[in-house]
Amino acid sequence: MQNATLAPAAAPARDSTRTFFQKLLRVSPFFTFAGLTMVPLALVAIIGLIVDPQVITGSPAWIKPLKFAISTGIYTFTVLYLLTFVEGHRRTIAIITNVMGVGLLVEVGLITMQVVRGTTSHFNFATPFDGAVFETMAVFIVLVWTMGLVAAILLLRQRLPDAAWAWSLRLGMITALVGMAVAFLMTTPNAAQLANAQAGHGLPIGGAHTVGVTDGGPGLPLLGWSTVAGDLRVPHFFGLHGLQVLLIVGILVAQTAAWLDMRHRVAIVVTAGVAYLALIGILTWQALRAQSIMHPDALTLVSLAALALATVGVVGGVLVHGRRAA
Repeated sequence: MQNATLAPAAAPARDSTRTFFQKLLRVSPFFTFAGLTMVPLALVAIIGLIVDPQVITGSPAWIKPLKFAISTGIYTFTVLYLLTFVEGHRRTIAIITNVMGVGLLVEVGLITMQVVRGTTSHFNFATPFDGAVFETMAVFIVLVWTMGLVAAILLLRQRLPDAAWAWSLRLGMITALVGMAVAFLMTTPNAAQLANAQAGHGLPIGGAHTVGVTDGGPGLPLLGWSTVAGDLRVPHFFGLHGLQVLLIVGILVAQTAAWLDMRHRVAIVVTAGVAYLALIGILTWQALRAQSIMHPDALTLVSLAALALATVGVVGGVLVHGRRAA
């Protein structure tokens, strides 16, 4: 059942910071609070990096809380922004934002708690308590993903006057869901871990970010992505933040291609969305082949080049056709 609410905006608008946050608060005060909570947490993590020399799984201990605070804050505010374009469905939106808010606060909170305890949060089954922490995180992130799926369905059903902008919202959310789902591939114990368990040593770590080596090896500064093997955090990152990339595409199309008719603008946005999903697929395929993003083989390079050429070709064709039709 739909409830009356403010009509959604038709296209991206240039709001002041105050107006922007007022819009977000109207969607969900609690989810807005959850996003704002990431700011002091990020500051605490930065202080931790400065004063705490502790290293966990090969990286400074406070890197993970910092990365998750920044990423979660960006994700929260972007989802809130997307929901400002949904008309009605107030109860459904309340469920989405409240569940997401609780889930993300629990996720980042448990990550931070484990750092304070001096251990890792992900894939940790070293003790019953550590296993319970990771399983709790898994349950809540599945709930967050499910609420993201509901939000995507609302966006797919929402009609906006600017169809190109509508598709940038929809494809952005879909891309984020795909990127988040890549993380599920990380939770399967690898061959070395299973062999260790079969040898009677238990399964203290079940799952990994990297493919082909043990987590904690050489990696890129700050990001930590492996420079010697495959790393599923790469497609996870690109997918999750495709949410922002495709919104930027939608804004650029609205501001620089207004001379095109709606069909051609929609075609450009959809092409960008499909190309971005293909990029996530290539990066996932690369990681699963135990190949570092820093050392792509010929097959990966050819795939990326083919994707780039196809994307440029389609967009170029749309622009040429649109100019002739104008």
